Amino acid sequence: MAVVFHEALRNGMLAASGNPSVAGWVRRHGTLLGARRFFAGETLDECIRVLRRLRDAGFSTTTTLLGEAVTNERTARSVAAEYTSVLRRLGDEHVGTTVALKLTHLGLNVSEALAYETVSHVVRCAAECGNFVRIDMEQSSKVDPTLRLFRRLRSEGLTNVGIVLQACLYRSGADLRELLPCRPNIRLVKGAYLEPREIAFPRKRDVDRNFIERFEFQMLFGVRPRLQRDLLRRGHRMRIAVPYGPDWYAYFMRRLAERPANVLFLCRALVQR
Repeated sequence: MAVVFHEALRNGMLAASGNPSVAGWVRRHGTLLGARRFFAGETLDECIRVLRRLRDAGFSTTTTLLGEAVTNERTARSVAAEYTSVLRRLGDEHVGTTVALKLTHLGLNVSEALAYETVSHVVRCAAECGNFVRIDMEQSSKVDPTLRLFRRLRSEGLTNVGIVLQACLYRSGADLRELLPCRPNIRLVKGAYLEPREIAFPRKRDVDRNFIERFEFQMLFGVRPRLQRDLLRRGHRMRIAVPYGPDWYAYFMRRLAERPANVLFLCRALVQR
């Protein structure tokens, strides 16, 4: 029963992540709900302070400007320009932080051509700054164009770009094998999107079995910080993903959906208020 309840709760939270009515309520009450536990703030200045603190504690980090599903060209180009500013600021601050981004934030929902133009601009700027960009994987409908754009960037000699594969998808093993000739830098994650049973493992334990951690531990900011510190103390490489930005709602809802403990955290925050 516990497993069934967990899956139902997860599916409900993921469905709510795309609901505008729920989004409005959560945005208004984000502080009360403890949303700030999972991201570093709404501004780059706030994020830099967190990144500096984590660096000084011995952690590696990566950062993301929160946002996705952009539907017009002007916004996509504005996001790309913001990322170039972020990369230059990170270089000036010497916090040792890489960057991760979503292609739908850079215009993939407008056109694949626009997404290539914007992400290529960001990756080339990162190369000039001596930094690295990882392209996050989104819903299953975006896997093929995301992999196409990644291969195109790599074929152009841009070695400072990596990709993400999701263990929840049946296809990821084959995708990994097909990517190997270009010697990719891959982050393997469990996956945080609501996908149909026909293409994804429906149960968490099946995803866990399909998940393999390699080279370093990577965890999200605000998720099990004691474990993060313990892994670091035990001599493991520990990288923390530190997102920021005002467009935090969908990201926050996916964090709640991942573990029942996160929902309990939310409930306790409401009761204590």
